[in-house]
Amino acid sequence: MKHTVTLIVPCYNEEASLPIFYDAVCDVARQLPDYELTLLLVNDGSRDGTLAIMRRLAKKDERVKYLSFSRNFGKEAAMYAGFCNAKGDYIAVMDADMQDPPSLLPQMLEILAGGEYDSVATRRVTRDGEPPIRSFFARMFYRIINRISEADIVDGARDFRLMKREMVEAIVSMCEYNRFSKGIFGWIGFRTMWLPYKNVERVAGETKWNFWKLFKYSIDGIVNFSQAPLSIASYTGLGFTLLAFVATLFIIVRRLIFGDPVAGWASTVCIILFIGGIQLLCMGIIGQYLAKTYMEVKRRPHYIIAETNEESADRVR
Repeated sequence: MKHTVTLIVPCYNEEASLPIFYDAVCDVARQLPDYELTLLLVNDGSRDGTLAIMRRLAKKDERVKYLSFSRNFGKEAAMYAGFCNAKGDYIAVMDADMQDPPSLLPQMLEILAGGEYDSVATRRVTRDGEPPIRSFFARMFYRIINRISEADIVDGARDFRLMKREMVEAIVSMCEYNRFSKGIFGWIGFRTMWLPYKNVERVAGETKWNFWKLFKYSIDGIVNFSQAPLSIASYTGLGFTLLAFVATLFIIVRRLIFGDPVAGWASTVCIILFIGGIQLLCMGIIGQYLAKTYMEVKRRPHYIIAETNEESADRVR
């Protein structure tokens, strides 16, 4: 009996790269006669011809299934929709831009078939073609989040990984609205082997992740998987309270000994602005956690599927 493999492919404006990706997957499928591959394409509200290509591929190849969102819900929602609707014994998530090479799939399947691991995850060992400042901040992010959270995230980790069904079921059970999949993969545990490979450029189109979006995504990851920012805010407040107490004693003693000399207004203004900035920073940190909590308690669906060729698809979750 053949094992089934489902490839979850989130797509946002991938009109140019999707046909190339499909051809590459078909080439790999011919190298795996003992496995049945299914493509689960997730259209995340694309504004180009991505959905039309999905329809065409599904019409000519019964192995192609697609889910099309009612609007753009984001890559995290697209991945979650794929996990909720994937039916394979082995399930992989990968991008359509060929930066996640399909040629690695045979090696990944061989590793999982050995039984020692539950997941094979990929990591880039080079960042060729990436701006230096972006690479620097990426490495700093991995260092910070691994120190302040329980999420095990390897430097250079990609979303591209192949997992056994049991691991995917654990991911689906974490139904939080504010999702950070790299952290979820590490938090749930399971035995994971990291497969290094050199960075690959996009085959077509432009990246959807600019520096600002990546920065916001990193903040989401830190807030979702660590309470350290709240602790920092608390310790900062305690430190400034003690400092203010010492300063008050100093002023009282100086007044009793030397009288009340005229103090400069510039230093006073600088101190007020500095402490005011610290207060606003701490309030902003608290606000981030409150905003996340607010989104969770509203219990809005992660995604809404407007069109699909999969009759049993979970359309809203």
